[in-house]
Amino acid sequence: MKKATILGAVAGDTIGSIYEFNPTKYYDFPLLDPRMEPTDDSIMTVAVADWLLGAKDEGLTADSLVRSMQHLGRNHRNPMGGYGAMFYQWLWTLRPEPYGSWGNGSAMRVSAVGFAFDSLEETLNAAKLSAEVSHNHTEGVKGAQATAAAIFLARTGSTKEEIRDYITRTFGYDLNRTCDDIRPQYQFEPSCQETVPQALVAFLDSHDYEDAIRLTVSLGGDADTMGAITGAVAIAFYKEMPDEIHDFVMARLPRDLKAVVKQFEAMYGR
Repeated sequence: MKKATILGAVAGDTIGSIYEFNPTKYYDFPLLDPRMEPTDDSIMTVAVADWLLGAKDEGLTADSLVRSMQHLGRNHRNPMGGYGAMFYQWLWTLRPEPYGSWGNGSAMRVSAVGFAFDSLEETLNAAKLSAEVSHNHTEGVKGAQATAAAIFLARTGSTKEEIRDYITRTFGYDLNRTCDDIRPQYQFEPSCQETVPQALVAFLDSHDYEDAIRLTVSLGGDADTMGAITGAVAIAFYKEMPDEIHDFVMARLPRDLKAVVKQFEAMYGR
């Protein structure tokens, strides 16, 4: 077993990649498939990590985040699954503005924020900033904050019931369901409000990292993004993942993304 931080999100995204547009409701799907690749979710997750790593020199500013996101997004312009149309335009705009999105892109990329701060208040503030550069709809901000808060609570010793209670009270998500309740009627859904709660339920239902990823992919939704969200919270809670998942995913990361992941893991994988 290997310890990890944001690699929990990257691995969840990679495992979910081939099920984004070909959903499965089958829990025992092949866990590691040579067709799997990191998607735009991993690229933007690493961009947020890069932003945080550079904060000592530049501070946590919207401009510095935009630079990190555009730099890595432009360097990896055709990832598996592609970018959303509005976000792709945002990546190539000289001075991009937020466009009112409630999409789950704000939640899938936020995991580094959940690992980087020593207080919940700092985590929530940074999550809000990380979302608002593009996803400034209230639901987009809420999805990012809820995901980052769950990661922070998971890594700092809260129980699953404490995490469930905080997220429910603070963000109004219904987490009093199980994956078996959700699975029969659930389908692909790109919004934060219909993705983040389901991904969090998959974590709450799980008993280890692999189980969490299998549960979230088997819901049959936006599998790569849900894998990134569930995987980030699961690794924060369980602290480690199987060696074969770790090595499989690291081998598929492009060199520049891998370098940022390694740097972030070294700094925040305490």
